[in-house]
Amino acid sequence: MLKAGPPMRVSFGWLRELLPALQASPAEVAERLTRAGLEVEALLPFGVGLDKVLVAEVKKVEPHPKRANLSLVTVDRGAAEQRVVCGASNVPAPGGRVALAPLGVTLPAVGAPLTAREIGGVVSEGMLCSEVELGLGPDASGILVLGPELAAGTPLSQAIASASDTILEVGVTPNRADALSHVGIARELGALYGVAFAPPAPGVPRRTADAELAQLIAVDNQDIERCPHYGAGAVLDVAIAPSPAWLRFRLQALGVRAISNVVDVTNLLLLEYGQPLHAFDLERVHGQRIIVRRARPGEPFTTLDGERRTLDADDLVIADAERASALAGVMGGEDSEIRASTRRVLIECAYFTPRGVRRTSRRHGLSTESSYRFERGVDWGAVPRVLERAKVLLTELCGGAAVAGAIHAKGPDREPPLIGMRSSRVNRLLGIPVPFEEATAILGRLGLEVRGVSEQSGDRIAEVRGASFRPDISREVDLIEEVARVRGLDQIPTVLPAIAPQRPRPAGRIERDAAQAALALGLSEALTYSFVAPGELERARSRKAAVTLMNPLSEERSVMRTSLLPGLLDALRRARRHGERAVRLFTIGPRFLPPRGDEPGAEAQAARPTLPDDRGVLPEERPSFAALIAGPRPSHLAKPEEVDVYDAKGIALELVERVTGRRAKVELAAADPELQHLHPRGAAALAIEGRRVGAFGPLHPDVADAFDLGGPAQVIELDLAALEQLGAAAVRYRPIPRLPAVARDISLEVGEDVLAGDVEAVIQETAGELCESVELFDRFRGGAIPEGRQSLAFHVVYRDPKAATDPEKARTLTDEEVDRRHAEVFRAATERLGATLR
Repeated sequence: MLKAGPPMRVSFGWLRELLPALQASPAEVAERLTRAGLEVEALLPFGVGLDKVLVAEVKKVEPHPKRANLSLVTVDRGAAEQRVVCGASNVPAPGGRVALAPLGVTLPAVGAPLTAREIGGVVSEGMLCSEVELGLGPDASGILVLGPELAAGTPLSQAIASASDTILEVGVTPNRADALSHVGIARELGALYGVAFAPPAPGVPRRTADAELAQLIAVDNQDIERCPHYGAGAVLDVAIAPSPAWLRFRLQALGVRAISNVVDVTNLLLLEYGQPLHAFDLERVHGQRIIVRRARPGEPFTTLDGERRTLDADDLVIADAERASALAGVMGGEDSEIRASTRRVLIECAYFTPRGVRRTSRRHGLSTESSYRFERGVDWGAVPRVLERAKVLLTELCGGAAVAGAIHAKGPDREPPLIGMRSSRVNRLLGIPVPFEEATAILGRLGLEVRGVSEQSGDRIAEVRGASFRPDISREVDLIEEVARVRGLDQIPTVLPAIAPQRPRPAGRIERDAAQAALALGLSEALTYSFVAPGELERARSRKAAVTLMNPLSEERSVMRTSLLPGLLDALRRARRHGERAVRLFTIGPRFLPPRGDEPGAEAQAARPTLPDDRGVLPEERPSFAALIAGPRPSHLAKPEEVDVYDAKGIALELVERVTGRRAKVELAAADPELQHLHPRGAAALAIEGRRVGAFGPLHPDVADAFDLGGPAQVIELDLAALEQLGAAAVRYRPIPRLPAVARDISLEVGEDVLAGDVEAVIQETAGELCESVELFDRFRGGAIPEGRQSLAFHVVYRDPKAATDPEKARTLTDEEVDRRHAEVFRAATERLGATLR
């Protein structure tokens, strides 16, 4: 079995053999295939310069007069004879054919033109070449010996067509299993160029054996579900030997190592039809039985690569009466491989279902050329034809005798789907009128059967039978896609899509500013998915999804998020599972919310973006910011402490101020239904000029448990759209005050239900224009403070407001003036808040 690995290597010379009427260069074919969806990634020359290497007939072989390990070989190059010094031990006797590189030829392995050389006093007038020196293969043990049927003087590139070729490296998408074969690519080119194509006929065996297959082997297919069709044939009296040069060179050009004639035939047919085959040594099949069965749990098995494996009950194996001989669709077993002593060969050609092969391949970490194709779906209808083709080639290349007939152990015959294609649907989907006769002719060239065309209500409908080699074609849209591909996607005019109008905004500025501010504050950005599972939104106590995907990748990615938290919480869980306790993450992106309905009446409806075909109102994509902080604060020579709501508050306020240049106000929001994901005792909203722009607080313990976070976390959320509408405040220069300020501290005892922000507002309002700043610097409970009360201490700075606007007219405040204003502050706090002075 061959090692898997895209891209698919395709021989242009082989394509010309399969499609003789094709009149196009390799570059033209590569361009046309690429336009049809099979991207040709590279064109690689093979056998460069071999048009100057000649077939030569050996006339005389003499020992070198001075060098015991060399010989003098006289060869006929067609027009003349010449003598060459050769060190190979496999120079054939007179009459044999060899590859001669005349003087002046540049060989791939040499890299410079050959010149006459004197070796031990004898001038060598050329070089007899090995496969390595010609760039045709890995064999450097001796010179290349050719068949006696080749005429002397013939360029090697003409004598052996596969010695000179152009290789196309084709990137094949997972749905195009048919393109993993030369027959499939040739069929595609036939459709693209309008050239008739027919798969190669199996042919007739050169020899047949006087034996009955049923007496040699019996097949018991015990798993029709996983192996709907198991085919087997036999060839006797084979002689294991190296393959002929044309086959070795063809495999080498396609990146396959030649092994022996029997194995090379199976590899050749895999590349030709895309159908994996396996060759068994019939003598080593115990009990003359092949059993297709599930593996026994824990059953030992050694694959061809020498690895001993333990099988699973889900693995499908090909076994004999005693043991497993192959891992079905993946790799053969070591005990049944072809050896030099093999004389009787059993050929397996089967169809295994993709899912089963895929599971086995992944389970054992085995990816082969066989599993690569079976996983994508091979042509189940080609099994009998490929099996007969294998028998014919084995009789031609191995001298064997084919046993008549074959064994086909299978379930009910599969029928390709019958699909209807409407002319109206073709035109509507492609956006241009397509002649229906042209569309059906394209499908016919692709190998699909157009069973008839009927008319119904003015619409023409074609009845098309799918094909076993195209398992990806099962619906009407698949047929239309094939029509578009073959006609050329460039034939479909480019039409700019309609774009729903949006309010103009400087694209991405607010997002960039928020990200830079978050990074400067020590947070790290997390990239999260915009689509989530409905259950994740429910666990995060977020709004229900407003957008559900019609064709989601999975249930976990089936709706568009209404909150950024699910992705961040998942990142936090992963970090903690990997032992990272200190987590500082943020993410920026849109939330997909129901259409806004806060504007009244017809004006609101007109303001909402709608789809051009009146399919409804579009959801709102609202740019947002979310951050999570969790774990200990940085500490030195002290016990680490967990971050709390005040850390979140500081980051939230600083973020808003850095992005907008404005100071946000903090408001309690314990009963806010939009903040159910936050702990009610710590949930707070951020507001600027009476407009909410965000929120912060501890994550609700129930949400933390639902996401299995293993600990608390603090949440910060900002509405970037609201911040953007507020705009950034203009930065104004304020000179350093020339006059000194007057500072006073005041400690007030108030009820526990009184907010520090309310006290601060009363102080600021009462102190009036003379108050430059108010700052809370202490909060105390207990001790001499009665139960239900708290002590709040504020630092109040007084200064003439003209000190910042008109320094020349500013004055220094007197102590008496400040004391009067400070007394008013205390009196207002007492009357309005029930405060007492401490």
